[in-house]
Amino acid sequence: MSREVLLLVDALAREKNVAREVVFQALESALASATKKRFKEDIDARVAIDRMSGDYEAFRRWQVVPDGELEDHDLQMIVSEAQKQIPDVQVGDFIEEELDAIDLGRIGAQAAKQVILQKIRDAEREQIIADFLAREEPILSGTVKRIDREGAVIEAGKLEARLPRDQMIPKENLRVGDRVRALSLRVNREGRGPQLILSRTSPDFIRHLFALEVPEIEQGLLEIKAAARDPGVRAKIAVFTKDRRIDPIGTCVGVRGSRVQAVTGELAGERVDIVLWSEDPAQFVIGALAPANVSSIVVDEDRHSMDVVVDEDNLALAIGTGGRNVRLASELTGWQINIMSADESQQKAASERMVVRDLFMHKLDVDEEVADILIDEGFTSVEEVAYVPINEMLEIEAFDEDTVNELRNRARNVLLTEAIATEEKIEKTADDLLTLEGMDRQLAARLADSGVFTRDELAELAVDELVEATGVDEERARELILKARAHWFENESA
Repeated sequence: MSREVLLLVDALAREKNVAREVVFQALESALASATKKRFKEDIDARVAIDRMSGDYEAFRRWQVVPDGELEDHDLQMIVSEAQKQIPDVQVGDFIEEELDAIDLGRIGAQAAKQVILQKIRDAEREQIIADFLAREEPILSGTVKRIDREGAVIEAGKLEARLPRDQMIPKENLRVGDRVRALSLRVNREGRGPQLILSRTSPDFIRHLFALEVPEIEQGLLEIKAAARDPGVRAKIAVFTKDRRIDPIGTCVGVRGSRVQAVTGELAGERVDIVLWSEDPAQFVIGALAPANVSSIVVDEDRHSMDVVVDEDNLALAIGTGGRNVRLASELTGWQINIMSADESQQKAASERMVVRDLFMHKLDVDEEVADILIDEGFTSVEEVAYVPINEMLEIEAFDEDTVNELRNRARNVLLTEAIATEEKIEKTADDLLTLEGMDRQLAARLADSGVFTRDELAELAVDELVEATGVDEERARELILKARAHWFENESA
């Protein structure tokens, strides 16, 4: 019988062109499955085949779990009982009991064969996928073999890949037999064997399509710095070159638009805007909002956002249908873009000026005229008044040296008083909250005012509660709460 096992393994390995180890593992799974069927209860069986002799042994096994956490007597054993058999056994290990090895000739031959063949098919598919990935070709070209509820199956030679519904271009009418290209996204090893997952909606797909159409990209003379898509409708790419002899936009467009039209044709008519990438974020945003003309930009680096002012005639163009143009420009540049008219910009500026004016009048105990002079000179915070180099403040014509020194002293006294008040407020705050990533002492003080002193107390807050208590924006509030809750999930997994 042992010799029969080795002969069977050798024959299947040659027939299916897979490693002998794959067949051994498949045969062990088949024997283990047959062994389980000998028992009325659900058991965990393991079969080990000696690779040299062909002899095999069968075992029933129980996984070791902590005392008090036993859920299934047929599959688990508490650690205190397990250690009576093996003193150094640990939680997660297995306790095994040898069984009589099942006779290979009496196995349900069809069932065993199916398990073995499925394992071999999985191994063959894994090898085909590995061969494709080894070629480092990001784009797969193939034929639509079939379409079902989950999407489409694309066939390229021996390789079959899955194009899920959510990775298909909306409203694109693919049919069986159509030639199609798609981006290799990932390998899914869950479910029925390994499967290559494709995408036609990823921004990276459009990058690689242009690389196929534009030789200058392959040659390294031209680079696509960023891409953003509304699949099937509109896309934006940002291009850049260090070679002054090359027109980046014209090179991607091609003669009479041939190159960009080839990409558009592959993307079911998706319109592509090609913009010039710039190291200057404001200039990059201006280009990304094309074809709209921008009047002015105000950059807020702290919030990583820009207020972009356009005239009334360009407002609809800048925003785009359903906000598409500004949304794609924001994704392309990585900046939050706020489109506004000149009137809206003036109203916002006036409102912000009023807030800063009230701040200076209240904190520095100055009148409206002095506050306005500080604002006109570019000051926006008490910290700036306190610590901007004195030479810069002395250049303000409306202030003499005594006034400058008085303003700086008042500002520093205010900051010192606030710092002392902050330290008093957070005396009861736990270290796990103070050291939380994204936390600062001013924010901790505002939380203390609301009775939040520990990481767990922060974790229990809802986003709107944290926003109301501290005045932070929703995005920061959400990030803080997620980080505060992180240790809960770590403990659960442990």
